[in-house]
Formats: sequence, structure tokens, C-alpha cells
Amino acid sequence: MKKITKETYLNWYENMLFWRKFEDKLASVYIQQKVRGFLHLYNGQEAVLAGSLHAMELGKDRMITAYRNHVQPIGMGVDPKRVMAELYGKATGTSMGLGGSMHIFSKEFKFHGGHGIVGGQIPLGAGMAFGDKYFDRDNVTLCFMGDGAVRQGSLHETLNLSTLWQLPVVFVVENNGYAMGTSVARTASHDEIWKLGLGYDMPCEPCDGMDPVKVAKTMDKAIQRARSGGGPSFIEMKTYRYRGHSMSDAQHYRTKDEVEEYKKIDPISTVKEIILSKKYATEKQLAAIDKEVKERVAECEKFAEESPFPDLNLMYDAVYEQQDYPFIKHKL
Repeated sequence: MKKITKETYLNWYENMLFWRKFEDKLASVYIQQKVRGFLHLYNGQEAVLAGSLHAMELGKDRMITAYRNHVQPIGMGVDPKRVMAELYGKATGTSMGLGGSMHIFSKEFKFHGGHGIVGGQIPLGAGMAFGDKYFDRDNVTLCFMGDGAVRQGSLHETLNLSTLWQLPVVFVVENNGYAMGTSVARTASHDEIWKLGLGYDMPCEPCDGMDPVKVAKTMDKAIQRARSGGGPSFIEMKTYRYRGHSMSDAQHYRTKDEVEEYKKIDPISTVKEIILSKKYATEKQLAAIDKEVKERVAECEKFAEESPFPDLNLMYDAVYEQQDYPFIKHKL
């Protein structure tokens, strides 16, 4: 595994802080109705992404996830301005403003969505891994899902075939404790999700998803296994989200005390404490990073605000490859 150095910690701090502030801004403009539809925020789960990116080979490995998908493409290399523009529904967005919050894509940076159907991305992730194996590429696909998605039949069909064909894919369950408002304990007779892999003779294990170091080590082992022909893995990242399932979630299913308790292990605060304790940076230097992060978020907001909305005819041009598509009767 790549060494975890002073630079690693500083990068983790800056990246996770930027992801957090980026989505805080999205929450703010959502209330102003500048972002419409659903909005599912990642606050609290940033260590899962930070550790996973450290273990990946960016530019080679792929990532696919569900609808809580704003910061993942940024981590993969997508310009955050384009991500924010997509949520604004602007033409400069990653999907030309036609996808919105749940459908962010970047073929260039190997980020394959953003999927609104619960569990819909799971067989797609296996399919991409199948393609890499078929064409003898040494890429690995990371397929993320929430704890609610593991109750979908598509997961079990996919785990079966992935093991049978020894596909280079790592299945990652981001278990934040709740599927919308339903706790994991109410969805099955056990709450150790990682054990689902045992039924398919698939390497599986739990991991502390609030610690980027533990995430990086666990993911490195699974990715290297997949890359060397050892087949898939099934990882349960035990994490927590500080905001509701979406912006419309009143959160009646949990107490404020519970949320505050988990904030004591906020991955951003934890990494900051390590940086200060190891003297990797001073408070003043971290304050400079904080200032730069706020400026970058403001630039993203300005870009999205000033970008144009897509032309109405783009709905046809982006969906239909055939110019004289027979079912189009007229253009707007």
C-alpha cells in the first residue's frame, strides 16, 4: 500500500473539508430553491471516500455508486465547478444539466454514476468489472451501495456471479445505520452486513468507516486481491451521516444526542487532531487551508450561478443518437 505520510494527512484534511463545505453550500442553495429535486448529502462519511481514493489507482480504476454521489466524482478528478453546475441544472454540468443531483457521470475520470434506483448500480458495477476481465485489463471497479440496498435481490444475484466468474470488483456497503429512516436492526435478523459475503464464499470483512487509515488498509487489500485475479470482496464500512437521508428528511427516527455522539468521531476533526499532534501543520497553516477551501466553494457557486440553462432541444440531442428518430413528432 502507498505510504500514509504527512502529505497524505494534509490532503485528507483539505479534501474532506472541501467536500463537507461544498455540500453545506448545496444545502444552503437548496433551501433557496436554486437546486431542485432530491438532495442526499455525504456529511460524516468522507473518510470512506478519502481512504478508498488512497488505495485506488486513479485514471485506471473505476467507481460507481448510488445517489449520494456529489463528492465522489470530485475525488476522482472531476472539476467541482461542473458538479455544482449539474446540481443547478446548468448546461456546463457533468450531464449538461439533465441529470441533476443523483446522476453525475464522468467517463473521462472513470466515475460511472450516480444511480437513483436503489441497488441499480450493483449489477452495473459487476458488468464493468466483467468487461475489464474479458478484455484482459488490470482495472478494478469499486461498487458502493448503502445499507438499504443490500436487501435488494440484485445484490445477491450479482455476488453469486461475481464470485463464480472471479470478477475484479470490490463491493462496498456504506452502512450509516439507516436506510432512509429504517435502522439496520429492523431490516434483518442480524446487523453484521459483511457476513452476507460468507454465503458466496467471498472474502468479506467490516471496517471502521470513520477512520481513513483503516479504510485505506482494508480497501488496499481488497483492490490488490481483485487486481491480481483473486476475485471480488465484500466490505462493510461502518459510518454515519450527520444530515438526514435527504433534505426533506425530518429525522424523527433518531435523537439529536445520537448525532452529537457521532460528531465526536467526525473524520475531519480526527484528522485535524492528528495533524496538530504530529506537528504536520500549525493552527495558522490549517486556517489558511480553511480559507482556501471557502474560496474554492465560492468559485463553484459563482460558476454555477453564472452558467446558462441548457437549450430545450438538448433533451432530444443528448438522448437520441439517431437524428431522424421516428418517435419525435416535433421539436420544442
